[in-house]
Amino acid sequence: MKLYKQLIFREKINHLLIINFILFSLCINQFGFSQNADINLLKSINVDRNKSLDPTFKVITHSLTPISIGAPLVVFSAGLIQKDSTLKNKGIFLAETFVVNGFITTALKFSVNRDRPFVTYPFIDKQAEAGSHSFPSGHTSASFATATSLSLAFPKWYVIAPSFLWASSVGYSRMHLGVHYPSDVLAGAFVGAGSAFLSYKLNQWITGKYCKKK
Repeated sequence: MKLYKQLIFREKINHLLIINFILFSLCINQFGFSQNADINLLKSINVDRNKSLDPTFKVITHSLTPISIGAPLVVFSAGLIQKDSTLKNKGIFLAETFVVNGFITTALKFSVNRDRPFVTYPFIDKQAEAGSHSFPSGHTSASFATATSLSLAFPKWYVIAPSFLWASSVGYSRMHLGVHYPSDVLAGAFVGAGSAFLSYKLNQWITGKYCKKK
């Protein structure tokens, strides 16, 4: 019976995610993020950019890996040193969010299969490495997943404000450097934040089940 309820719970989550992504895609198409609006906004950000800021935005875009991977490691290590199980659990939560976000983002990239803007529009000036498909922005989703999970784990203004400022800067850097459309970045922010909330709720549910058994 318990296994059946768990399967139903997971199925509901999967259906909810699918519905959210469909609704989000419809909103992009209907409310101003047409392909023309997308490329025009990107053109104003990338082609007309202040090129002297390129090195700064490259540093920001490359900060994703050390921060997103380093944050859970630092929090978990601090929990080990202080023998604080709550802190260790927060570190695990941050790592779980990173993994969940990576899975969802990768699945969407290969489902939507959108070309990078510099492939479709040669006048876009590519100034950063770009891997697989464009939609959604993996850098943006990972940075917002990290920022949101940090904010949920440590709900203090001095954690929330710099976390989202950094995540927003990472998202903007992907447009400034010519490797993502604005809609890629917007979708990445939704996916990242959503991944963090999903992981948070799953952890609450699992913890609640564990406490009831005890």
